[in-house]
Amino acid sequence: MRTRGYAGRLVTAGVERAGIGAGLRWKLSAAIAVVGALVALVLSLVVHNAARVSMLDNARDLADERIMIAQRNYELSGRLNFPNTKIDDPQLPEELREKVEAGRRATYVADRSGAPDIWAAVPLKNGHVMSLHSGFTDRSADILEDLDQALVIGSIAVVLGGSALGVLVGGHLSRRLRKAASAANRVAKGETDVRVREAIGGVVRDETDDLASAVDAMADALRQRLEAERRVTADIAHELRTPVTGLLTAAELLPPGRPTELVLDRAKAMRTLVEDVLEVARLDSASERAELQDILLGEFVARRVAAKDPGIAVRVVHESEVTTDPRRLERVLFNLLANAARHGRPPVEVTVEGRVIRVRDHGPGFPESLLAEGPSRFRTGSADRAGRGHGLGLTIAAGQARVLGARLTFRNVRPAGAPEDVPAEGAVAVLWLPEHAPTNTGSYPVLPK
Repeated sequence: MRTRGYAGRLVTAGVERAGIGAGLRWKLSAAIAVVGALVALVLSLVVHNAARVSMLDNARDLADERIMIAQRNYELSGRLNFPNTKIDDPQLPEELREKVEAGRRATYVADRSGAPDIWAAVPLKNGHVMSLHSGFTDRSADILEDLDQALVIGSIAVVLGGSALGVLVGGHLSRRLRKAASAANRVAKGETDVRVREAIGGVVRDETDDLASAVDAMADALRQRLEAERRVTADIAHELRTPVTGLLTAAELLPPGRPTELVLDRAKAMRTLVEDVLEVARLDSASERAELQDILLGEFVARRVAAKDPGIAVRVVHESEVTTDPRRLERVLFNLLANAARHGRPPVEVTVEGRVIRVRDHGPGFPESLLAEGPSRFRTGSADRAGRGHGLGLTIAAGQARVLGARLTFRNVRPAGAPEDVPAEGAVAVLWLPEHAPTNTGSYPVLPK
């Protein structure tokens, strides 16, 4: 009967993992923005360098044409009549001088303070070197600057557009994941008619559809397994009821004595166990409905506790009228008192404050597994709180609380500021009754006679 807890942990783990998708929209947007920025940066550098190289090539071709014209004019007239030309210029770059002295006409680009200088040189017949020196034209620089501005603006537009696209795509995916997580959470709470695939809606076929289908298949398989397990448990308990009743009746006919007392005690314990198992099976089937009545909670608790054990102190801090099922509330209260008496140490204290009931003992506290996962049938916890009983008391109390629409929590009492490894000074079970009657569970009010 531990399958239910396992199923709850599976679905809850899925919900927690899906809950991470709450920031998926911004993560996807940031990823697209980073990738877009890197791509835009690389493309901008490539375009900038390509444009610069192309402009420099054009400038070198122009300089080469000019030096050819200047050479012809000089050889015809014997004079330098072309702007920016010199004979044997001492500032001529060494690399260019070596090429010209080898008898070749050549051009050269020199970067000085970020502004490229364009050189062209040609050997003359008289053995001298004619050179032409010009800078990068203002028009070319303006074109390159305008191109850089356009690239920056385009890059920003790409990043912003990619971010917006990431927000839209990620938002859609995140909404579907949140819907899937919400539906899975409802499944974990026991709403058997919920389907994650229907909850996410839409016609988009993506990984969320696969996730929803997998969760639905898992929930259906676990639901069928739990239902089969519940039926088997209920059938076994029901079949045991008749022979156990017969055994108890036969034991009562035995002659008085210690052996008869032992047989009667074990037979009664077996009958109690069978009745508890049947009650757990009914609670698991979610077919139980509360019969609601209006009661004064403090007065009701004080009267029932006094009838159960006059030695238990009841303190009513604040009286409140509640609408609940008195029989089921009494069952929860008595199970909490029985657990405190069996596994804790006196004194046992009951406090009523408004719609809240607290039952405290001064024993070793609840085991960590119970605090983390809640009550589990047929498990009584650590050795300090075990040894007697079959572990169904708190399970039944939690099930009856669900029928009442109430919440049952457990905690240990430790000195203020004490670390977790310090032994507890007691255990506290707290029952929180709802403000409104649990009509959504199918419960109904009992009409006054």
